[in-house]
Amino acid sequence: MRIREVQHPARVVPLAFLITILIGMALLMLPVSHAEATGAPWVVALFTSVSAVCVTGLVTVDTGSYWSPFGQWVLMALFQIGGFGMMTAATLLGLMVNRSLRLRTRLTVQTETHTLGIGDVTSVAKLVLIVTVIVESLAALVLTVRLQSTYELPWREAVWSGVFHAISAFNNAGFSIHADGLVRYATDGIFLLPIMLAIVLGGLGFPVLHDLRNKPGDPHHWSVHTKLTLLGTGILLAGGALTLLAFEWSNPRTLGTMSVPDKMLSAIFASVSSRTAGFNSIDIGGLTHESLGLHYFLMFIGGGSAGTAGGVKVGTAMILALLVIAEIRGRSDTEAFGRRISLSSQRQAITVLVLGSAMVVLGTLFILRTTDIATDKIIFEVISAFGTVGLSTGITADLPESAQLMLALLMYVGRVGTITLAASLALGEHRMPYRYPEEHPVVG
Repeated sequence: MRIREVQHPARVVPLAFLITILIGMALLMLPVSHAEATGAPWVVALFTSVSAVCVTGLVTVDTGSYWSPFGQWVLMALFQIGGFGMMTAATLLGLMVNRSLRLRTRLTVQTETHTLGIGDVTSVAKLVLIVTVIVESLAALVLTVRLQSTYELPWREAVWSGVFHAISAFNNAGFSIHADGLVRYATDGIFLLPIMLAIVLGGLGFPVLHDLRNKPGDPHHWSVHTKLTLLGTGILLAGGALTLLAFEWSNPRTLGTMSVPDKMLSAIFASVSSRTAGFNSIDIGGLTHESLGLHYFLMFIGGGSAGTAGGVKVGTAMILALLVIAEIRGRSDTEAFGRRISLSSQRQAITVLVLGSAMVVLGTLFILRTTDIATDKIIFEVISAFGTVGLSTGITADLPESAQLMLALLMYVGRVGTITLAASLALGEHRMPYRYPEEHPVVG
């Protein structure tokens, strides 16, 4: 393969993620990263590094007790870099040093951030840094004060827990230093609220935040992408919370024993977190089958494009929904907010959906061959990995190594595959000098 082909933006991004994963794996295998100073097995180190860099949160060991303080710092650095995006982080460093970007660098960052114009790359990269610092700092401050004042943690422990969970939340990483996730805070709205806000802001996607910053009080001039993402996010958050309330209201293993306000808080938090963050304030293993099915749907869709979220993305789902509506109404054009959705965007959305579904099916079949764990739990784990969500019914550590490696592959593909696929489709689009005669195959 020629050097120029390797430097293609659609190849640089996944390669950068892979290199970072391997570096993280090497650091986690050091004795200093292990709580008992013995060094972690390579499968554990690889799985954890992939989960951190791909901001997933699936783990085979308890983060708080298995890894030393140094190992936890490594994890936090990995999911911070993974949330930034490899090339965006490199761009920020380049701007600090040179204050200018080469054209190839701009093209690569444009691929990763889905920036609409090359001229917007620098401003988007700076926005990523500013939003990240502000949101993570404010969330960490609120969490730290809450942990010290209400739970009486020593300041040092409160600061560490607040910073770790704030960074994990904004990057939609789902890592927690508690073995039970955030179950101990299930009824604490002051603790959960900043985490939810950080998750939503990180999951909207930086193109949306860029649009909101430039035109904060002018919704009529927001891009269709911003409008679709905000509308879709609102529908998914509200619909997910209400449906979860209906399914879990009387379930004694989840919401059944809570007061009404606490039920609403936990349902909203679960709806926010299930779309990509991976934190849990209720026992995921205790969910009803209906709620597991709801999680399949929410995890698979994920969050906004070019943010810290995973999944096939809200924009993709909204475009497909509009396409279906247009077809039902017999309209030749797919429209939204007074604009026509391009045919190339519709084809890309269909391609992302089909390939994402294929990855989930293949991953599920592979893991089913390696274990006798219930199928619904395997499907949940696979979608959680592909959507870089990190929620689990508690079976991750019980899976054989081959299944864990498959989940690691799904996490990697789920994080960089959609970026690469979208870039390849957009950059590789070209018009043929001829068109074949049209036919109408039977559908349905």
